Amino acid sequence: MIRKTLLLSASLVILSQNNTVYAQTVAKNVAINPPCDEGEDCILPERIKEIVVIGTALEDPIGDLAYNVTTIRPNPQFRLENELRKTPGLQQFRASDARTANPTSQGITLRGLSANAASRALLLLDGVPQSDPFGGWIAWPGYDALPITQARIKRGGGSGADGQGALAGTIELFSSDIGNAFDVSAAYGSRDIFESKLSAGRKLGQGQLTFSASYARGDGFIPIIEEQRGSIDRQAAYEQIGAALRFVAPLTELTELQANIRAFTDDRERGFAFSENHNDGVDASIRIVNRNSDNLKYSALAYIQIRNFDASFGGGIPADRSSVNQVFEQFNVPSTGLGARLELRPNIGDIAQLRIGGDWRRTVGETNERFFFQGGVPLRGRNAGGESDTYGLFSEISVQPSDKLILTGGVRVDFWNISDGFRREFELINPFPGSPRVDIDFDNRSGTEFTGRGGFTYEINEDISLRGAAYLGWRLPTLNELFRPFRVGPDATAANEFLEPEQSEGIDLGLDYDDGNYQLGVTLFYNRLEDAIANVTLDSGPGLFPGVGFVSGAGLFAQRQNIDAVEAQGLEFDAKLNLNQQLSIGASYSYIDANIESSGNALAINGLRPEQVADHHASGFVRYEDSSGNAVSFDATYLGSRFEDDSNSLSLTDSLSIDASAAYKITKNISINARIENIFDTQIQAAISSTGIIERTRARTIVVGLQLSL
Repeated sequence: MIRKTLLLSASLVILSQNNTVYAQTVAKNVAINPPCDEGEDCILPERIKEIVVIGTALEDPIGDLAYNVTTIRPNPQFRLENELRKTPGLQQFRASDARTANPTSQGITLRGLSANAASRALLLLDGVPQSDPFGGWIAWPGYDALPITQARIKRGGGSGADGQGALAGTIELFSSDIGNAFDVSAAYGSRDIFESKLSAGRKLGQGQLTFSASYARGDGFIPIIEEQRGSIDRQAAYEQIGAALRFVAPLTELTELQANIRAFTDDRERGFAFSENHNDGVDASIRIVNRNSDNLKYSALAYIQIRNFDASFGGGIPADRSSVNQVFEQFNVPSTGLGARLELRPNIGDIAQLRIGGDWRRTVGETNERFFFQGGVPLRGRNAGGESDTYGLFSEISVQPSDKLILTGGVRVDFWNISDGFRREFELINPFPGSPRVDIDFDNRSGTEFTGRGGFTYEINEDISLRGAAYLGWRLPTLNELFRPFRVGPDATAANEFLEPEQSEGIDLGLDYDDGNYQLGVTLFYNRLEDAIANVTLDSGPGLFPGVGFVSGAGLFAQRQNIDAVEAQGLEFDAKLNLNQQLSIGASYSYIDANIESSGNALAINGLRPEQVADHHASGFVRYEDSSGNAVSFDATYLGSRFEDDSNSLSLTDSLSIDASAAYKITKNISINARIENIFDTQIQAAISSTGIIERTRARTIVVGLQLSL
């Protein structure tokens, strides 16, 4: 339902979620004296301003009503990435979560626009881009400590005001401030899982300080399915720690300072020797938000990301899985992301909203590796990396010419630069330690990308509205894709310093129904990703291949390449019914018909389906929560069959899994909670090797805990 958002007064903040507009008072008058009786001579009461800290960005633009937007409130008992993947059409390359997945495979995308593990959807946390500066994947354990109140998922891309990288859509995460409160929980469960969380808030004058922390560890389950295991297979243990500090304070009545800093560390292994991964990071950001609608609203943001990653890889595993040898080691992958963003919203009247601004993002990173192991000793080393910069300018206007119609449109231009790229390979042992085998400095490159988006929403009647949108987006290749070759088992993939940016285009047409108790949305879409970056298989071993060296007879040789395009078209369906104030049910579904267009070296995959993209993806839930905080929920997720490889020769089966959670108040301040992941222990396949070895994810897990809230 369209609301008259442009006509609301300056004392309101508008939060648009699921095409519903909510208002929150920013400032209110408080009388310090009681009013005078009628006819009594007295001085009118003095009034003062009580400033209420909001802690959010500027209100969602009314132009977003033209797009397919879904807002979810993640269940804090479950991992954030698993809550997000219940949104049909959203995937994180493989189905594994951050307890067993290789961190470099956890990019996020929407609508089947996937052919590798880098993110093709733009993930933001309080306005800050979240993809790894070096590789474009997402460090999901870094959010466990944060009190995430909601995630806003905008399907359909377009760089627009969000920034480059929104090829398939934008996912916004919002952290919260908890006031003067204290909350601590501890839980224990299957396979010696221990989890603990702490959050504490304190009012400091008119400001708010919030601290949060988390710790999680577990022995893990064995990823390889039971009938294929050998003596090398073991439980995939993990340990993850995080902490965050957030400070929000008013600078003036309508201007607010928001400062955030968080740190995390993540250790996990993949279920056999020489498969350990370590990932850590520190992020900091500062944002100033001014909500003065009578003059000029603005938001100014600056941030820094610091990351480090290391990993070991085992290989040479025989068919009976009786032995494994170390074959590769990334012992140090430091990277840094820097950025800033400014958005201005000048007051241009009651029926229009204008957004203008710009942003800048720099990524710097390198990988340090040891490889070509013999007898457990690495014979060669590699160092590769570089830098990239993007500078963007955007302008977007939304107009509400009548109570029933909103029109929106905008343009964006980006200037990009890839610089200081290099790759060095050298000997590590005698007779000539340190002698170079490869020593390349790559030429700097730069370019310009023009994108835009536009749409409409029209209120057919009080409950039904029609919307449509068209958009263009783009993504710069990551430093990892440009400069770093890699191996998975016997297979080797070469980097490609000549990769061009990806571009996307798409259209949506949707119909929404909302009568207050029942919400229904249906969207038809078409998306096309041109110059899609994919790992293209070029040959098989044994032999020597450029960029990777020797590949055994059991392995394949591939290279990252720009293929012609990935096309995805389909349907999205969302429904929710509020039976009463305590009970709600919902269902969502997406159908994606995706295929690859390719020629030249990649002609063999022309017409095939992108890797890891399911055609059918559905979810449903039943939730009950009473006013005292007692709650029960059931969630079901269906993930259709999909292919593991670009040649579509290895297939992963479909799966239906059910999760449940419950919370019960023992006293006013103490509650007990429990969750069961994958109640029926369904085999959810995450990967299959060229030799047919199947890896599963999310084995049945039961966790019970206590929570103290003051």
